[in-house]
Parts: sequence; C-alpha cells; structure tokens
Amino acid sequence: MAVMTRPLLNRRLAEFGTTIFAEMSALAARTGSINLGQGFPDTDGPEEIREAAVRALRDGRGNQYPPGPGVPELRSAIADHQRERYGLAYDPDAEVLVTAGATEAIAAALLALVEPGDEVIALEPYYDSYAACIAMAGGTRVPVTLRPHEDVRGGAADRRFVLDLDELRAAVTDRTRLILLNTPHNPTGTVLTRAELTAVAELAVERDLLVVTDEVYEHLVFDGAEHLPIASLPGMRERTVTIGSSGKTFSFTGWKVGWITASPELTSAVRSAKQFLTYVSSGPFQYAIAEALRLPAAYFDGLRADLRAKRDLLSEGLVQAGFEVYRPAGTYFVTTDIRPLGATDGFAFCRSLPERAGVVAIPNAVFYDHREEGAPFVRFAFCKKTEVLEEAVSRLKRLA
Repeated sequence: MAVMTRPLLNRRLAEFGTTIFAEMSALAARTGSINLGQGFPDTDGPEEIREAAVRALRDGRGNQYPPGPGVPELRSAIADHQRERYGLAYDPDAEVLVTAGATEAIAAALLALVEPGDEVIALEPYYDSYAACIAMAGGTRVPVTLRPHEDVRGGAADRRFVLDLDELRAAVTDRTRLILLNTPHNPTGTVLTRAELTAVAELAVERDLLVVTDEVYEHLVFDGAEHLPIASLPGMRERTVTIGSSGKTFSFTGWKVGWITASPELTSAVRSAKQFLTYVSSGPFQYAIAEALRLPAAYFDGLRADLRAKRDLLSEGLVQAGFEVYRPAGTYFVTTDIRPLGATDGFAFCRSLPERAGVVAIPNAVFYDHREEGAPFVRFAFCKKTEVLEEAVSRLKRLA
C-alpha cells in the first residue's frame, strides 16, 4: 500500500497538537490525582434550570432544528440581560446570535471578520482556542503580554497582571484588523479597569479597529471589581462583537450555549460564518438558559460569594505550600509563580506534580507565544467542591 508522503494536517494548524487539557486530565485519571487543571465545575448548576431543560425536551421544544439565530426566548433574554446590567440596548432579532458555546462564537467571529494576512492582537497569555481560530482564519497573531505587577502597597491581594498600554499601541500597524480582548481574563484573573478599557477603546476608534471581546466570566468578579463591557464606551458599540456564555455562569458547561451581541452588520457577518460551522445546536438547552438569565440577583450574588470563598481557600493553601499567588479579581482560576519553590519550568513542574502531591494543574506557558514569559507560572482552578479543595490544599502542603 502506498504511503502518503505529504503532511496530512493543514499547515495553519500544524503547531497545534493535543491540548494540554487533554494531557493533564489523562494524567489526573492515570494517577488518581485531584484535577485542578481544566476549568469545569464538579457540581451541576441550579436544579430549576436543569428541570427547565427536561421540560423543554418533554414538550418537544428544540428537539428538531431551532432557528438559525437561536430561539426567540433566549435571544430576548440575552438582550434584556445586556440592557438591565449594562445599559446596552440590542435588538434580539437583528443583534443577537446564539452559538455552540463561546468557542464557536470566537471561531465564527474571526472567520467572518479576518482576511488572510490581517493582524489580530491578543492579550497574552490567552485561551488556547484564540491562536487556533486566528490561524484558521488566515490571520497573523500579534501577542501583547500582560505582565505581573505588585502594587506599592504590597501583599498578595495587590499582585495582578497588567496591560502595558504603550506596548498595545506599538503593536498596531496598518495591517491590524482587530483586537481580541478577554476580561475577566483567563488565566491570570485580571479584570481590566475602566481606565484600561477606555484607552483600548480610544485606540480602536483612532485606528478604525474592530474589537472581539470574550466576556464569559462577566459574573465571576470579586472584591469590588467592576466588569465593564467595552461596547458601552464611546464609539465602540458599532465596532465591537461581545461574546457571552452560559457555561461559566450557570455551571452547565456541557450544554454549550453561548452568544454574541453586536450591531446588525457585525451580527450578520458572524452569522454567515456560524451557519457553516454547527448551523444550530443545543435546542432544548436554549430554552433553559433563557430562564437562567432571568434568575434573581440573589443567584448571581450567591455564585460570586461561593467562588470567592473557594478562591480564598485555595489561594491561602497555595501560599502555605510555598507558591507566590496572584489572587484573581475575576474568573475561577488562580495563577501562581513556582520560583519560590525552586522551580522555573512550568511544564516539568505540572508533569511531576501528580506524583509529588496528587494534584494536577496547568502550565501557563501553553497560553503564550513568548513561552519564556509564561515559564514560571502555573494555573489552578477553584470551581470545585469545598471538600475537594480542602483535600488538594492538604496534599499541596507536601511541597512546603
């Protein structure tokens, strides 16, 4: 039998192998370790929302193809959510599009809006699908690095990763098409401030750039941090695609219900790409998420309080184990520096951690183009049961 001699994988994707999440999750299963690597909750979301999905299934709603843009009930709930929380008015018929999670929303937005050769600025470290989607669109990735900064007041709570606005401005060229933002930011836990977002908005308007903004952790902010959609700033509504998702907010990550809100022109463009990806998805779950978005404020307050307590539990345990901790202002991840433990290579550290402590984490370097920038940082997820985090903390103290 003749053997193929040419590479099988499209060269745009040749740099992307098996994801680190698959590798580390397999390592956790093989060693019986606690998996604080991949960011998914180990409990389901609200019972009434799960029952809403069951009710939709039984009533025959969404069991066949739902409308391409998403079911009207969900699109209306998304529009109401944006208006009530942020004062952003979107037409549910022309300015809202439901997607197969935020991952499809990112892919569809980049495939629709990026021409081959266009430059896309992404804040580094970044969610790994950003790089793959930019590559599939034929764009050129231009990373702008968030760097650790310690406030003059000192103390763990004052350490954060900061956007260098001068570096961002310098990254924009005549070939730049869009800026891909993520706030609250995975993996660093940074929530971009009003001043930072205002500077980004002014740059986008000045250089006539589009902005695609991943805001899936919008409800997971702590300690008085404010989530501010950049679309709400002057000049930004008509040039911004805002991406949201139900998975992180309602702990139903397997349902894969995400969305975009944008001007009619941008929504139409993204829909043109999305229709040839999944076409439609998550039929019955869309009706359930429509109800979830209308849950009372007490649900969202309780979610934040629960995660804040878990953040503090894990952060304190990591400090006691010898890590330098960047306590996050948002998301459900904690970034740590392993150098105080005498280590500098996050990959080697994470691959040995299951044997040393029975815990799995993710090396942040996988989220960087400049691997040396991310080498000493390791990410832990705290969206787990309290007793699981307590056991993980107990195990990690073996490192001290």
